[in-house]
Amino acid sequence: MKITYNWLKEFVDFDHSPEQLAELLTMLGLEVEAMEKLGEGMDDVVVALVEEKRQHPNADKLSLCRVNNGRELLDVVCGAQNFKQGDIVALAQIGATLPGDFKIKRSKIRGEESCGMLCSEKELGLANESDGIMVLPVAVSSLGTPVFSALGMKDTLFEIGLTPNRADCLSVVGIAREVAAKLGIKIKYPLSALVEGNVSVESVIGVSVEDAELCPRYAARYISGCTVAPSPEWLVKRLNAIGIRSINNVVDVTNLVMMELGQPLHAFDCDRLAGKRIVVRRAEEGERFATLDGQQRLLMATDLVICDAERPVALAGVMGGENSEIEDSTTSILLESACFRPAAIRRTSKRLGLHTESSHRFERGTDVGGVTRALDRAAALVVELAGGALAQGSLDIYPGKSEPAAIEFRPERANSLIGIELQREEIIDILKKLECLVSEVSDGVFAVIPPSYRIDIEREVDLIEEVARLNGFDRIPATMPIAKVVSDRPTRHQQLEKRVRDILVNNGMNEIINFSFTSPDAACKLMLGQDDPRRITIKLANPLVDEQSVMRTSLLPGLLETTARNISFRSLDLKLFEMRRVYLPVAGDIMPREPIFIVGALTGSRYGAGWSRTDELIDFYDAKGIIENLLELLNVGGISWVPDTPEPYFHPGKSCTVFSGRERIGSVGEIHPTVLENYGLEKTVFCFELDFEKLVKLSRSKLVIRAPSRFPDSTRDIAMLAPDGLLFEKIIGCVNSVKAKEIEDVIIFDVYRGKGIPEGYKSIAIRVRYRSYDRTLTDDEISALHRKVTDILVSKLQVTLR
Repeated sequence: MKITYNWLKEFVDFDHSPEQLAELLTMLGLEVEAMEKLGEGMDDVVVALVEEKRQHPNADKLSLCRVNNGRELLDVVCGAQNFKQGDIVALAQIGATLPGDFKIKRSKIRGEESCGMLCSEKELGLANESDGIMVLPVAVSSLGTPVFSALGMKDTLFEIGLTPNRADCLSVVGIAREVAAKLGIKIKYPLSALVEGNVSVESVIGVSVEDAELCPRYAARYISGCTVAPSPEWLVKRLNAIGIRSINNVVDVTNLVMMELGQPLHAFDCDRLAGKRIVVRRAEEGERFATLDGQQRLLMATDLVICDAERPVALAGVMGGENSEIEDSTTSILLESACFRPAAIRRTSKRLGLHTESSHRFERGTDVGGVTRALDRAAALVVELAGGALAQGSLDIYPGKSEPAAIEFRPERANSLIGIELQREEIIDILKKLECLVSEVSDGVFAVIPPSYRIDIEREVDLIEEVARLNGFDRIPATMPIAKVVSDRPTRHQQLEKRVRDILVNNGMNEIINFSFTSPDAACKLMLGQDDPRRITIKLANPLVDEQSVMRTSLLPGLLETTARNISFRSLDLKLFEMRRVYLPVAGDIMPREPIFIVGALTGSRYGAGWSRTDELIDFYDAKGIIENLLELLNVGGISWVPDTPEPYFHPGKSCTVFSGRERIGSVGEIHPTVLENYGLEKTVFCFELDFEKLVKLSRSKLVIRAPSRFPDSTRDIAMLAPDGLLFEKIIGCVNSVKAKEIEDVIIFDVYRGKGIPEGYKSIAIRVRYRSYDRTLTDDEISALHRKVTDILVSKLQVTLR
């Protein structure tokens, strides 16, 4: 049985790592035989943009491409033809190792250098076959991002070896039930939102079961007006991850539900069923039937077949037939969900040498009580993915339905057999976690009814085994295993998270923690544009209140609400920050992207109340200073500040964008008056927002330390008249462009506008510090350097020296 970590987490919310989960499952008796981390070691395969594609000068069937990986342009020779200039592709860079231990090296192909390889799904191990290279959606992460991370495909695949009696665990939900019972948490069963039409199912199709012994239950639903097409990307990825090939949206739904709930299903082209009727009967001796694999099968009277009004259309519990399979032209579907006797299916499967995922489950026994749940789930998904109208109701032939038998159970007997001493309440609680119905019939004796999917529980000793298993085999003294303590070191990402928090707290800020849920109108309050991707949110299935009904795409609404709430409580001088995840939907993926962002808000007095403190208010430069300090301590270089309006919620002319090199890492500014009004704020608030994931990427772990010079310094001042629009950053950059190692520092210490200064100009005074590391500078040397500085200021910036 193959399952993935992320799929399992959809049904049960746990905090275990993949390694811890593997250990937990094994101790529950569900041995994890193999664990594969999907996408591991593939970080050198990155998202790239085809900026140019032209014909290879020496080969008719090859193309020469210029590819941008976010850092540089690379020449790559490619033989595929299914892409064009402007496409987003998967680039295996030099040094990457692809599945099959295929190493990417710099090479020459027909005389042209190739610095990498454009990959197909097959080459990345994502599919068995592919027609060309992998063309990615436009909405994937920025260039240079590892492909598996960008597509949300990093996951862990578990291969679980099950004993034949645990047929209930041949599904993701089955494994999730075990994890939920062990951890004492509630499982989240998949929901089936059925929208039925006005036409009753009985008026369209018919079902009769002639052999109720081999087929205790048979249920069917009818869907008309469907469109058979390729499955959506999320479904294809989910099936491929567990080794199932995608066929089309209808067939893929039946496979998905089988792996999800453990109930095999089959979809028939209803228009190809004679009389639109299903008959479940034994085969006639010597009857021939062509299965979906194109093979002619010779049947025996012991085989169970699914027929229409004239002929067999499926080999019950094993495989469907060619004469009723779903085709591209199919528009009406009959969905089958049934329960067959394990012995009959096993006999047919073994005799014909035909082992399928369906027969594997029916041979071990399926849940007779879960037939309609799986049918409804599949019907809802088919309508969702293939369209059409679902007929009203379902046909459910269940002639032998009876009340489940209760098993007499004695807790004292359980303690005696296991060799432990558990309280009676603890034992009963374990059984209830396994979804057993427990009632006391007399003192010390209980009647226990196992759930219908636990067909392996028949006797009291089976219940005792469950108690021992859930309580933990390792808690039985006679079999206490030797355990070792493993201490995992924090990752660099975790270390930087802690460091950022410490730096912000050291700057006088207080951390807040808000809910991950927010109001649907948060984007409107922030005045985000209609095409802003942050307007697309993930809705909660069952929100407690409308104000917290969607997952947040920005931390700012929560921060401003907290600021307003604190001010209403007369906490007027605030320096708050939050460092948490946001949830950004990804097109074609059911899981969102969850990057960490840092936001901060400052308002009120700069120093707080006090007799020795000046009554100065916080301004833009307080927020900017905190960011400068944070980036300096994180060793993020190449910082520049571009005055603009980076976000609609900032005040025009009072905000800027923060860059590290060419990478936009955040923004800072005064909040727009309309946004302040939307959140009930009457005071000026300054906010900043930083992308923590980019800071992790840009932060350098190695610090360069230089000993101070032992020779004296000398400073010279320059006063100049400059246009109002001249940025201070340009002045500093201009001085540093002299590239004289004797220039140690340059600061702006005075800015004046007013009397004696022409309108549209400002007077700026800067101080340049000169110092040598190998000698004391003479006055002539300093003067010569200073002349270079003044000359370059005048020539490049057109300033006037005063």
